[in-house]
Amino acid sequence: MPTVAPLDLDGHVLAVEFLGDIPFFANANGTFHRLDGGERVCEAHQGMLTAIRDPYSDSLISGGEDGKVLRIAADGSVSELATATRKWISQVAAGPQGAVAYSHGKSSLVRLADGTTKEFPEERTVEGIAFAPKGLRIAAARYNGVSLHWVGTSAKPVDLEWKGAHTGVTFSPDGNFLVTSMQENALHGWKLDSKPGAEARHMRMTGYPAKVKSLSWSVKGKWLASSGAPAAIVWPFQGKDGPMGKAPLELGTRANIIATSVKFHPLEDILAIGFIDGMILAVRIADSKEALLRRPGKGAITAMSWSANGKLLAFASEAGDCGVIDISA
Repeated sequence: MPTVAPLDLDGHVLAVEFLGDIPFFANANGTFHRLDGGERVCEAHQGMLTAIRDPYSDSLISGGEDGKVLRIAADGSVSELATATRKWISQVAAGPQGAVAYSHGKSSLVRLADGTTKEFPEERTVEGIAFAPKGLRIAAARYNGVSLHWVGTSAKPVDLEWKGAHTGVTFSPDGNFLVTSMQENALHGWKLDSKPGAEARHMRMTGYPAKVKSLSWSVKGKWLASSGAPAAIVWPFQGKDGPMGKAPLELGTRANIIATSVKFHPLEDILAIGFIDGMILAVRIADSKEALLRRPGKGAITAMSWSANGKLLAFASEAGDCGVIDISA
């Protein structure tokens, strides 16, 4: 078994991310806990709702019940990016050129590096937000589909319609596909056509026994892993049509134990899978070989994150039962 450094926090842990080799655990009570030669606490929000890593800088972006959008640096310092009085900031995303997107109610907003903010109104509540990997463009998930906005222009959004509530959104690393998680037990995808005016093609990704709450792309974008079943469901995206007409892989199958969190290794096609009983497995795509990283614990695994060199895996649970696994040992 690899070595595990446990951490017991009070309350629900929303996310965990590495800045350098230091893991930051985002607690719903509004604090970040840094494991830096000992536990250090950063006060951030009056109630935190979301926290992500900015892939373009060594920092985190968070949103809270206090209407604030914050940036947390690797040294634990906190700076305020935006405030929306009496609003809850439940969705944030980080983009190129220092841009940060966030949402409240029926609006998506993008704050640019110079401090200017652009607002994009929607007809329904924004449930998920993501930046495209190329160009300054955002996707806003909402009821009955997704709106795509170019931030630098006043052009009308591209609307991708599919009936139902879309609760999260992600672009493939090459920008050719867009996938949403849904309120029903399903994902929905679109193949985005680069030709202006061309129709995006639908991809139905169904058959889950539970809601999909976690998605992770493999390092080269060939695979999309998802939670919501008694295994990680991993969809193939190698071909030009993605998973259309292809069956997904099922990795780390356990009898009637739902996978609640998935995270691909940053360098290899290895997937960490966290389960509702707190167990964590690592599975290699090539041959489905499994390694037990953690035995069952107190709560469902809610988030996982690899260090940049892929030697450390931090995990968080809904019961505050957290820690760091050293797989190099």
